Amino acid sequence: MSTVLPPGVEGNLREYVQGGSAEWMQIKHRRFYTNAFIIQDGKILLGYKKRGFGMHKFVDFSIPTHSALIPEVPDRYNGFGGKVEPGETPFQAALRELKEEAGIEAPLQHAGTLIFVAEGVDWAFQIEVFSAKCYTGTPVETDEMRPEWFTLSLPGESTPSCVLSNGMAEVLPIPYDKMREDDVHWLPLLIKDRPFVGRADLEKNGEDFSMTRYWFGTVEPKRQ
Repeated sequence: MSTVLPPGVEGNLREYVQGGSAEWMQIKHRRFYTNAFIIQDGKILLGYKKRGFGMHKFVDFSIPTHSALIPEVPDRYNGFGGKVEPGETPFQAALRELKEEAGIEAPLQHAGTLIFVAEGVDWAFQIEVFSAKCYTGTPVETDEMRPEWFTLSLPGESTPSCVLSNGMAEVLPIPYDKMREDDVHWLPLLIKDRPFVGRADLEKNGEDFSMTRYWFGTVEPKRQ
């Protein structure tokens, strides 16, 4: 059991992975966001950002770039989510964003919490991650996003593509090389149904951000 947790991270946690040696940045206050995934029949549903800030780019809501403070970078994939609006709970926001961006509803369950502290940003981004194994409706292309299925795979794993049951489309493995660098550490935990908590500190690297220090852990059952 890890006994030294990053500042701002709490709970009965076991270290999964950590890295970097920079001093942790100060958390002044937090703003809340959501990120939701559908995992079903050996596949995961991700989204393509179509318009607005980051048009024609894949968007990673684990770093909420739509704030216009963290620039989006081409060829990025992730789930469906956004800012928790005033009067909403994170759960309500996750349901709303999933409906708005993918056209579906799902019995979402809380899966994890991610905290990001970025150079030059006065607040920390706290992202509540949700997932579901079923949904109602049909994933449709909306004004905001185009949903796409990928076969479940772990980083470094050689996973063959598959064809959807209607025979119309090939489904490729999760494109970890086209996701933000933090995703590779916590998405495998999501796939394995292991509740998680993590923190990453980011510094500007040209038009993008890179991690200077990170810590991700699993939530352990409380001892009786």
